[in-house]
Amino acid sequence: MEQEIVWPPLRDVLARYDLKARKALGQHFLCDMNLTRRIVACAGDLSGCTVFEVGPGPGGLTRALLESKAERVVVIEKDERFFPALQEVEAMVPGRMQLIGGDALTLDLEALAPPPRVVVANLPYNVGTELLVGWLKKIDAFRSLTLMFQAEVVDRLVAAPSSKAYGRLSVLTQFCAVPQRVMELPASVFVPPPKVASAVVRLVPRPDRPPDIPIRVLETVTAHAFGQRRKMLRSSLKPLGGEALLAQAGIDPTARAETLSLAQFEALARLVARQ
Repeated sequence: MEQEIVWPPLRDVLARYDLKARKALGQHFLCDMNLTRRIVACAGDLSGCTVFEVGPGPGGLTRALLESKAERVVVIEKDERFFPALQEVEAMVPGRMQLIGGDALTLDLEALAPPPRVVVANLPYNVGTELLVGWLKKIDAFRSLTLMFQAEVVDRLVAAPSSKAYGRLSVLTQFCAVPQRVMELPASVFVPPPKVASAVVRLVPRPDRPPDIPIRVLETVTAHAFGQRRKMLRSSLKPLGGEALLAQAGIDPTARAETLSLAQFEALARLVARQ
């Protein structure tokens, strides 16, 4: 920024507008600007980008995004209680911020701004995974996604086969993107503190994603495979071809889903797509 913006302390903003986190909406505020600036730094160079932030709340992360070289920051907030505080931020940066009131699950981010597009957000706990899956299906529309989740969710996104956290979300994420865990945040830094720690993950579109595998087919394969984790694949994948399908893919029919690599799931999905 050419001139430094002097932001009012976020805790003062919360008090002035009588803003309290709502558990039902998965809200936890991050008031420390040093931490929000670190999150923005994890997103990389934002020059020329439209940055989407979902669930900004009172605007803690929003402020750090506006200090970056982003062309524009589009904030999407469902909870109308936060509009006055966000409009106050918007007024301090004429032309650089847009507030959209609504549910991010129903919005098409591609239609709201031309590329390059980036998402940087401390996602509400209750819809974070659902939002991620939606964005993964359109991953090529984004330069990157830098997202904060509960730490156990990030564990799943980056998990390797045969590890405790490895599952359907691991496969879908790693099929579409290259995920990197970039930051850890203890519960104590949030207002109010959640019961678990959080982590930030950065995802960029996977450059070598196989073009012949529709993600909807991979979703079907992984839903069957992990839907009955304790069962052998010859049983859990029976509706898709069972032992015959596994034989074609060169996979042991007595194996279980959590032992298969991404490449093996791709092989199964490729065969199912041809059926």
